[in-house]
Amino acid sequence: MSRSFVTMLFALFSLPWLAVAETAEKKKQPNILWLVGENQKLDLGCYGAENVKTPNLDALAEKGVRYTHVFSTSPVCAPSRSAFFVGMYQSSSDTHNMRSHREDGYRLPEGVRPITHRLKDAGYYTSNLKTLNGEEVGSGKLDLNFVNEGKLYDGDTWEELKDNQPFFAQLNTLEAEYDIYDRQTWRQPRVKWKGEDQHEKIATPENVTPPPYYPDHPIVREEWARYLNSISGMDKTIGKVLRQLEADGLADDTIVMFFGDNGRIEPRGIHWCYDTGIHVPMIIHWPKNYPAPANYAPGTVKDEVVSLIDITPTTLGFAGIDRPLGMHGRIFMGDRLGPERKYAFSGRDRVDETVNHVRSVRGQKYHYIRNFYPDRHFASLNRYKEKCFPIKPLMRDLMAKGELTGPPAALMSPTVPPEQLFDTEADPHEINNLAGSTDPEHVEALIKMRTALEVWMVETQDQGVFPEPEEIVAPFDKEMHDWFGTPEWYKPGE
Repeated sequence: MSRSFVTMLFALFSLPWLAVAETAEKKKQPNILWLVGENQKLDLGCYGAENVKTPNLDALAEKGVRYTHVFSTSPVCAPSRSAFFVGMYQSSSDTHNMRSHREDGYRLPEGVRPITHRLKDAGYYTSNLKTLNGEEVGSGKLDLNFVNEGKLYDGDTWEELKDNQPFFAQLNTLEAEYDIYDRQTWRQPRVKWKGEDQHEKIATPENVTPPPYYPDHPIVREEWARYLNSISGMDKTIGKVLRQLEADGLADDTIVMFFGDNGRIEPRGIHWCYDTGIHVPMIIHWPKNYPAPANYAPGTVKDEVVSLIDITPTTLGFAGIDRPLGMHGRIFMGDRLGPERKYAFSGRDRVDETVNHVRSVRGQKYHYIRNFYPDRHFASLNRYKEKCFPIKPLMRDLMAKGELTGPPAALMSPTVPPEQLFDTEADPHEINNLAGSTDPEHVEALIKMRTALEVWMVETQDQGVFPEPEEIVAPFDKEMHDWFGTPEWYKPGE
């Protein structure tokens, strides 16, 4: 029933009489470059981050618009990318579970299309960038929970762009990612970051300050420094791309959009709906040769709430393509702005072999999280995290020895409250749960955000309410065991 509703709604996308909304205006179109920063929170110098060196993105922010309240629709890559690549919440399109629809013949709902197909129809050349001057600069990854929609890009090298304008090019950065894809991770004593040996060592275990929900321990400090240095390494790669854009004479014709695909790659970040998992950076720079939208002013900072689902219609608008009827998300920059967004909605469901169901509502100040499985939280088994994040097994060991106290001990609790409410201004690390507070302001925020979530789940036909059959989940358990092994402490059924 729910799937038919979605199909009916999005059939509007493909009605012939709406074809005019799919065509670009009869004028020169700008190039569009997506710089997608893998796995990061606001960890750039222009956001005030310490122990990082990000001069290229800082300079882009000085010349463009920097956003401070942008949130992904999922705290993990494939569901998040599946949403902003088509303009439909992953929980509506049935792409919400991490690693799904690879070989099962799944198709997107009728009328829902990849953004590259819409842009190609409007005359754009599309590229998923891997190399620049023969050097690897992007992963070329798709990481989408659908595979049967036809060819998504025309090319993958920088050199093709100059002679194929207008172009839409996407660069997926490599550096803030664990190098796990040789399928031999279980043999390695420690998993490296991609390019780790080349990253400049700006951060060190001695000068970093990890968040207070982790213990102050040498391993924690070392991992935190490694992560921050990956961000500095990412900025160097982006600098190469931006300099080549100038050298090729493309900069004045190219809209540059930098944004994170999901939150920070840390144990309580990626996979979880705390801000560390969904709060992402965004910078947009407008080129000289095109009239800027009325709400664009170089060097400004905007604190409006933006969801990554808004990236899709906004990018189409930049190309002169009207927002398709029924598409999720609002246009947040341009001359035909959508209604102001009050909340950004996010969700986490199964991640690999780890089944869960979490929903999030994020406003300017408050953050509401609904945990549908209170008995499944941070300490749950996820083999990827047990292997790639030394902090998690460290905390498990310290907890068993009775050496954890305060927020780290609370994080290792086997359960989590069904509802969580955080004042992100007073409590940026989201440690103090206000869901049981009697303060009138907190009570009002809780009721409003709880209601907003319930309405959103109904209006978007949230597919997460339907558990996956065991025969779907079981193969992922085996695959993760083969990739990462299984910790000795874990007993099947726990």
